[in-house]
Amino acid sequence: MATNGKGTGIVYNVQAAVDAKHHLVVAHEVTNVGHDRSQLANMARQTKEMTGVDGLTILADRGYFSGEEVVACEAAGVRPIVPKPLTSGAKADGRFGKQDFIYQPETDTYRCPAGEQLMWRFTTVENGLKLSRYWSSNCGTCTMKAKCTPGKQRRISRWEHEAVIEAMQRRLDEMPNAMRVRRSIVEHVFGTIKDWMGRAHFRTRKLANVATEMSLHVLAYNLKRAVAVLGASALIAAIRA
Repeated sequence: MATNGKGTGIVYNVQAAVDAKHHLVVAHEVTNVGHDRSQLANMARQTKEMTGVDGLTILADRGYFSGEEVVACEAAGVRPIVPKPLTSGAKADGRFGKQDFIYQPETDTYRCPAGEQLMWRFTTVENGLKLSRYWSSNCGTCTMKAKCTPGKQRRISRWEHEAVIEAMQRRLDEMPNAMRVRRSIVEHVFGTIKDWMGRAHFRTRKLANVATEMSLHVLAYNLKRAVAVLGASALIAAIRA
C-alpha cells in the first residue's frame, strides 16, 4: 500500500476472510482505504453470507479494532475477537491503565486499584459517541495517586456499548493463542499469493481492474487448495454436480 507522498499514493488494500479448517478464502475485497479499522463488519457480513454459518467467530489483528465495528459484528450475529490497541500513555509512564479499573454494573461505578469507588458524574457525546465520565472525590488523599494520575482526579470514560467490548475481551482472555491462530490461517494465504506474484505490485491499475486481478489470484489459490483437500477427481466430480 503506497501511503507516502503528498496525497498522490494510490492504495490497494486487500481484505480476505479465510476458514480455519481448510484455509480456503471464503470472502475477499479490494479497497482504496489505507487502513483496516472500517473493514471488520463488512468482511464479517460477507463471510457469514458466503458460509451460512450460525454462531460464526472471526479473528482479526488489532489494526481492525473499532468499537463501532465490533458492535456492528454483534448485530450481524458474528462474534469478533480483536485485541484492543493500548493507546493510553499511562502504562508507558508507569501508571495504572484503564484496564486496572473494574467496572461494577450493579452500582454503575468503577473500583480503582486503591479500592475507591469512581462514581458516575455526567454523560456527554464526543465524535458521535455517547460517553459517561466517572471519578472519585478522594484522589487528593490517596497514597497511590502518584501511580495513577498527575492531575487532580483520575477520570474514566465509558462508552455506552462498552459491555460489548468487555465481552469480547473476555473471549480473547479465554483464547490467549488467538493471534497465533490468526497468523497461521490468513498469513499463509497472503504469503502464498505474494510468492506467486513474484513479490511484485499488482500488474493492473484502477480499483475495478485490481479487484479482478485479485479475484483471479484467489480463484487459483482456492482451486489448488481444493485439489489438495479433496483430490483432483473428487473436485471435478463436485464441480460437475
